[in-house]
Amino acid sequence: MIFHSKTTARLVLTALGCAAAALAGFAQSPAPPPSPMLDRINAMINGGPCVWTPAQLDTMARLRDAAMSDPFALNELRHLTDNIGPRLSGSPQAQQAVDYVAAEMRALGAEVTLEKAKVPHWVRGTETAELVSWPGQAPGTAQKIVLTALGGSVATPPEGLTAEVLVVDNFQQLRALPPGATKGKILLFNHKFDKELAAQGDGLNAYGGGVVYRGIGPIAAATAGAAAVLVRSVGGADYRLPHTGQTMYDPSVTKIPAAALAAEDADLLNNLAAQGALKLHLTLTPQSLPEADSYNVIADWKGTEHPEQVVIVSGHLDSWDLGTGAIDDGAGVVVSMQAIHLLHDLGIHPRRTVRFIAWMSEEEGSQGAAAYMAEHKDLNNHIGAIESDLGADHPSGVYYAGKPELGRWLRPVSQVLDAIGAETQKATPETGEDINGLTEKGVPSFAPIQDSRFYFNYHHTPADTFDKVDPKYLSENAAVMTVLAYALADSPEPAPR
Repeated sequence: MIFHSKTTARLVLTALGCAAAALAGFAQSPAPPPSPMLDRINAMINGGPCVWTPAQLDTMARLRDAAMSDPFALNELRHLTDNIGPRLSGSPQAQQAVDYVAAEMRALGAEVTLEKAKVPHWVRGTETAELVSWPGQAPGTAQKIVLTALGGSVATPPEGLTAEVLVVDNFQQLRALPPGATKGKILLFNHKFDKELAAQGDGLNAYGGGVVYRGIGPIAAATAGAAAVLVRSVGGADYRLPHTGQTMYDPSVTKIPAAALAAEDADLLNNLAAQGALKLHLTLTPQSLPEADSYNVIADWKGTEHPEQVVIVSGHLDSWDLGTGAIDDGAGVVVSMQAIHLLHDLGIHPRRTVRFIAWMSEEEGSQGAAAYMAEHKDLNNHIGAIESDLGADHPSGVYYAGKPELGRWLRPVSQVLDAIGAETQKATPETGEDINGLTEKGVPSFAPIQDSRFYFNYHHTPADTFDKVDPKYLSENAAVMTVLAYALADSPEPAPR
């Protein structure tokens, strides 16, 4: 039988529910004869036997509804962004955020641990650029260029550097240049972000197509003899919003200054370079200070039967310094905090421990995640891990990484989330940067499937601020996080592994 609409499927669901729940209501009646058709319908709706009782499914619904009406996550996000502000690793704001989140979790009765991690301490400094020579220039004038240093960039000389600009679209064009063509010049990688792909809901792949230039552009440019490298901002932002992010250096290759141009300015340089020679004066004064001590914030809501078994809910606490880190990743942190808050407020204690983690330094190398993996080598008691790190727009369901059986096992949970339009399930190789090590070790891992059409318009830019978050969508993400965490933590048997 093929269902032609969600309405039909819901009608069948209403009639049957989980197989166990449906039969429980007729306990005093003779058992119905086996029905292959009912078996197929149940498999389509539930993905197999339902491991949760009707009471547990009702608890999931209560948590879902509470998340949709409780302002805790929104209030926490406002404080993280407006009061504490940007939280770059090693900064005073990052430490303030650690202390604040730890205190909030202690106030809920969770067992809090601060897990030390050594993190980079990079400071942005001054960043200016102007065109000083170009075709059609009015005598005695200059043109301001909008850019921002890439994370980890080295500095120019204090007085800046002036050099001719050479523009290429990709690595292939760089390789095709004559030997020595790039020597002493400022090289611009003008690779455009695929806005059409992002508009179709595939922002991650649009980002992936360009972020490689931000990541290894300085290595490629320095290898070709460039004096500095510029990268077209990796995102869909207009309005001359430059997009920062971590870059990479190779110890065997000279480190050169690296910055990201606003998209409009990349177009400007590309147009002028096609007309003739142009020169840019660039000044960047970032500093890489000695590594700093920082912390993952870990808060355990202890389980009743198996407190040694943990289910992780998480987001990363650090953020870039141009905006205030609302969608990347303050939202992920606060919806994870909300899971503990709602379990506390509703008096729910699952079988297993729900472990909140606010990861540190995801943006500059995931040092917090590495510290966790070093500290927790035996992962047999890690039952599942969830991370939210793709903003705060509408979640349509759950990504899962692990055995194929996970999808069928979670089908009843998806039915609970159907009420907020989050019933979709998708298998994926990985679900989050900070929990990737857990995934690789076989821990079932999960993430909300979030609408990514607009995320990269603001991600890593000065526009990543509190106003970009829709309270309703934030609540939906909190509902997905909380319901999924409870389902994993209270199931009679652990998730398939």
